[in-house]
Formats: sequence, structure tokens, C-alpha cells
Amino acid sequence: MIDLTTKPFNLTYKQIATVKQIAAQLSLTEKIGQLFCLHGDYRNTDEIKQVIADYSPGAMMYRPGESQQIQGIHRLIQKTSSVPLLLAANLEAGGDGIGNDGTFFGRAIQVAAAKDEKHAYRLGKVAGSEGAAVGCNWAFAPVVDINYNFANPITNVRTFGSNAARVKDLALQYIKGCQEEGVAVSIKHFPGDGVDDRDQHLLTSVNSLSVEEWDQTYGVIYRELIAAGAKTVMAGHIMQPAYSRKINPKITDQDILPASLSPELLQGLLREKMNFNGLIVTDATNMAGFSSCGKRRELLPQAIAAGCDMLLFTRNLAEDYTSVMAGYQTGIISEERLEEAVLRILATKAALGLFDKEEVVPDTQALQVLRSAEHQKWAYELADESITLVKDTQQLLPISAADTPKVLVIVLGDVVSASGKPPVSQDFLQHLTQEGFETTLFQKELHGDLLARGTVEDLTGAFDLVIYFANIKTASNQTTVRINWLPPMGLDVPWFVEELPTLFVSIANPYHLQDVPMIKTYINAYTANEFNPKVLVEKLVGKSAFKGISPIDPFCGYWDAKR
Repeated sequence: MIDLTTKPFNLTYKQIATVKQIAAQLSLTEKIGQLFCLHGDYRNTDEIKQVIADYSPGAMMYRPGESQQIQGIHRLIQKTSSVPLLLAANLEAGGDGIGNDGTFFGRAIQVAAAKDEKHAYRLGKVAGSEGAAVGCNWAFAPVVDINYNFANPITNVRTFGSNAARVKDLALQYIKGCQEEGVAVSIKHFPGDGVDDRDQHLLTSVNSLSVEEWDQTYGVIYRELIAAGAKTVMAGHIMQPAYSRKINPKITDQDILPASLSPELLQGLLREKMNFNGLIVTDATNMAGFSSCGKRRELLPQAIAAGCDMLLFTRNLAEDYTSVMAGYQTGIISEERLEEAVLRILATKAALGLFDKEEVVPDTQALQVLRSAEHQKWAYELADESITLVKDTQQLLPISAADTPKVLVIVLGDVVSASGKPPVSQDFLQHLTQEGFETTLFQKELHGDLLARGTVEDLTGAFDLVIYFANIKTASNQTTVRINWLPPMGLDVPWFVEELPTLFVSIANPYHLQDVPMIKTYINAYTANEFNPKVLVEKLVGKSAFKGISPIDPFCGYWDAKR
């Protein structure tokens, strides 16, 4: 039995009666629909209305767009549906997770680089308040994975670092701030990413810790966040063989499944050992880490039978819906399991007050909180307290236009990202110019010959300082996050560090020293937003001190990178 009076629901008896009444009134087709969180592929009004009429989805998740447009879609969805939907977004770094005009506050790794935990709380407040203004009530955040493996292409800047206790403390602050704004969090990705160096989008990855190691790290994190009232958990397509074997000693290697499909991990570990009473949602079921585990028509109902309450995304909505319905009709999903899942979904909605409000999406005036003056002020304060001087063994800093006036800036990456984030190197160049530097942006066509065939005297005569500005982002389906140098023979690699003062700034991935160990002055800024370039330049010229602390090993275990 589910106790709806306790965490994370904390429902009154009146609310429980409402939830049970709604559940009793739902038809079987509507109950099956509640198990789906659909991807927001629908923009046309008639299409949205048709999908809701045909499938009665329990939730939807739209990708970031213009906030007023997304808010309008959210309003239409809620007005059309007889049962309010959970409306989700990846609110990991601020309100930009749903509105492109929201505050890109900072990646989790940047928050961890600042000593004060207030920044994690502020991240939760910014994400929650701006998300709620657009109509979201569900944050697929915080990421509570641990950066144990610097080569992991997914965790990287999305986590609070490599120290489990620090991850736990900062996640607690995010949860507090976000849920104060009426937005449920979904801690992810259970049972924990960041141990191996692979991407669960592309395969089923593995958390290979022993039972004891897991208990002391991820276990502590999940236990305390659940105790603090995290409303939902996202089950990843990640195996945890040690716990699967502990809970089921007879299990074979072939039968070990990712958490999204594993009754051992969902029921034995998460429900019973971790005492989680709330809603479990899968990570995206169109990821290969899920789909490659069996026949899709069987996997979808198996995920519900194993203990997940909701399925994230579909490949083909009609086919996937039919598969889940068939899974119920053939007994893969029992009557008890279906009722339990639907009850948890409705109880989560009740806990958010969705059945108590006439309008669950605010009016357009609410959008004024996006990029508010206070949120921008907080973002600048985070930048000031987090940007980290990893090393300066050549004692180059601070730089000045008087000593090194002619600066060659070599930009690595810094293209428009898959999520629409714009380049920021132009802001960096502008702030350098305002400080009196004569900046030249490296272009292969103009400067390639100088680096490849010019004399050292030519190079040192042309420039006094070289600054690398790297914005190489992590992304799903990108299996490595490394620096790819220009041909021939690494044309733009810093071979000249002993000839010309050179410094390297990473404004995204904090692990670049594995590729540039010869760099003697290295800085991590963690987030390619509008706030960091200005503060970064202030620190380079000595107007502001470096205050950040590295939340991971920026040297990636390489002794030579420390020199």
C-alpha cells in the first residue's frame, strides 16, 4: 500500500479522496495514457488537442523555446486535458532549460566550484521560479551523478563534482530552492552515472561499484535526498551488477538489467532499502541503453512491471501505447501494478496542487521573472566566486595591455550548441579590447602559415601573448569530449609555450588539461553563459581575485599536467 500522507506526497485526507475519486473515474485507456510522458513534438493546436483526446498522456516535456510561445502551448495542454499534466523540463542550469530567454545561471559543476552553498539554492530558485512562470511543474534535475570518470561524456559539467558528500549537500540546496517554487524535482540518474566512460544514450552503461562502495557514495546521496522530500526519481539505463546480485543471488549475467527495467534495483534497492515512496520515471525509452535490452513491445510494459510508474518519450506513440495496453491485457502489468502507478502519478499532481487551481499555467505577466535583475545579479556573483585558477606555474597573471598588448586569441569549439546556446567568445574578445588589448582572432587562412612554417622570431614579433578560449561542450551521442586540433600535425596546438606567454581558458569542459598538459596557466570557468566572459577578463587583469575551488581533479590523474 502507498501511504499518501507521508513524504514526498504529504497529502491531506481531502486531497487523497480527490486523487482516489479521479483514479476511479479514469477509463482503462486513460490509465494507460497516464503512464506516458510525451516529448513535446506538437506545436499545432489541432494536433495537441488530438493527442490529448486520443491518448490522455500523464505528462509532456518540451525543449527550450521562446518562453511566451512555450507558455501558450502549456496553457493549451492544461485547458484541453481533463486531468492536469506534469509538464517537465531539464532545469539543470536555470530557467533556460525551458525558455531560451530565461537565465542561464550556471552548470552544476560551476555551482560546485563556488565555496558557498547558497549558489545551489539560488540555482534551484532560478530554475523553479522561471520554469513555473513558463508553466512547468516538473524539473528533470538535479543531476546527482558523481564525476568519478573524467572521460564520461555525459556527466562532466552537469554534476556537482567528484565528492559524494559535496554532491549531496548541493543537491539538497537545489531541491529546497526548486520545490519552494512549486516545481517537483526528479533526482537522476539512478543508480548513478559517472563511473564508466560511456553514454547511456548509445548503450546500457554500468555503475561497477561494489555494494559497500555504492552505499557510501550514491547510496548516501539518494537516501538523504529522498528523506528531504525529493518527489520523483529518474531511473537510468544503467546497470548496477553488485546490487542486482546482492538482492537476487540467483541472477545470471544475462539477466542483469539497467535500473529502468530492473525489479531488483527499483523495488529491492530504491523502494525498500532507500525507502522511496514517490514517482519513478524512466529516462528516455528511445535511448539505445533501454531499447537494446529486448523487444520494444515487451520492454515498455516490463519497465512498468519492474517498478517504474511513468515512461519517458516514445518512438512511435501509437505503437508504444498499444504495446503497454497489450502488456496489461496479457498480464505483464498486473492490475495492482497499474493502479499503483496511476495513483502515484495522480498523487504527485495533487502534491503540486494541480487539482486545486483553476489556472495551472500563469498569465504572461509571470514571464517577467525570466532574466530578472535579481537572477542576473546572482549569476554574476556565482561567476565571481566560482571561476577557478587551476595553475599559473609561469606566474603570468595578472596580464596587462602595457606588458602584453598584442594578443592572439585561439578559439576552440564555441559554436551554437544542440540546445541553441550561442557562441560567447565574441563577448570575451570585446571585454579584452575594452581593457586595452589589441586582440586578433586566429583564423587558419590568415595565421596558419605563421604557426606552421613561420620563424619563432616572426611569431614573437607579431604577438606578445596567446590565449586559448575553449568552449567544447558535452552532448548526447558525442562519445568523447576532447580537443581536435587542426591539420596538418596539430596546426593550432600550443607548441610555442616556451617561446611566447600562453594561457588557456576553458569555459565548458573542465578536463582539458589531459590534452594540453604543457599549458602553464590554466583556468576553468565551467559555463558558457553571458556572465562569465566579463568576470573572467576582470580576473585576468587583476581587478578581481580568483576564488573558485576545483570540484573535480582538473589534472585528470596526469602528473605532468600539474607542472
